[in-house]
Amino acid sequence: MADLRDVDLNLLILFQHLLEDRNLSAVARRLDLSQPAVSNALRRLRLAFGDELFVRTAQGMLPTPRAQRLAGPVSEALALLSQALQDQEAFDAATSTRRFRVAMTDVGEIHFMPRLMEVCVQVAPLVRIDSVRVQGPDLPREMEAGRVDLAIGAFDEMGAGTLQRMLFRQGYATLFRQAHPTAHPGMGLKAFRAERHLIVSRAAPYGQVNQSMERAGVMLAEHFSVPHFSAVPYIVSATDLLATVPEKPAARAPQPFGLRYLPPPSKGPALQPHISLHPRHLPHVRNPVVRAPAVTAVPVVSPAAVPL
Repeated sequence: MADLRDVDLNLLILFQHLLEDRNLSAVARRLDLSQPAVSNALRRLRLAFGDELFVRTAQGMLPTPRAQRLAGPVSEALALLSQALQDQEAFDAATSTRRFRVAMTDVGEIHFMPRLMEVCVQVAPLVRIDSVRVQGPDLPREMEAGRVDLAIGAFDEMGAGTLQRMLFRQGYATLFRQAHPTAHPGMGLKAFRAERHLIVSRAAPYGQVNQSMERAGVMLAEHFSVPHFSAVPYIVSATDLLATVPEKPAARAPQPFGLRYLPPPSKGPALQPHISLHPRHLPHVRNPVVRAPAVTAVPVVSPAAVPL
């Protein structure tokens, strides 16, 4: 049985990172350590708990049943301790070396990350941003546990009490290659239905536009699909497929990929990206990097109620 006096706090941090990343090299990068140092720390962790804790497999370092039982209590304890320590420090963007984990989709990365990185270079040069993929009901849980600091994008299921600010509204645009034999900006709904389409099937926020296309008579199951946006410009530029995607990333794609875009004949609801955070992070945004209106708590069931 492990005694708390025999367990170094840094070993518990290593344990938490291994639960999240399942990879020794990834943990070494996050902790700014060499891989041998991480391997040695894992050996000490195993000795302290008398268990292998993580077993190397083709899917990465998988936790043992003992590690799975420890996961919840260790995560909660570290989150509480981290919060207690951070409350004693005023955030200074110019000198902070904090690494923020921000939940975004690949569409969000294309639109937000360049500007976010530019601002960090100007006013928070030592701050680092890690974009992470967390969606659905896992996202509010990860934010509550402190493993995700912020979410930027059109995420659903954020949970009651999440603090949100709507960033902007945008519609959708349909991409096609310049040499497409039949697609053109003025094409009607009948011609639109007759084309072959590339569907972004699972990634947020495509549920709304896909439902709109189905209501307009485009049978999505009969067309091609990918699970994310990043492959779309490459595929559309080399085929006669059409792809309906959010307006802002669509506007960036034509020049580098030789594409054109048109307003889709089937109108869907406006897409409303938000910046979302857990209430416990509010003490750390007293001096925000970018001047913006104060964050307002609103019911997530009605995000449109947040004024610009």
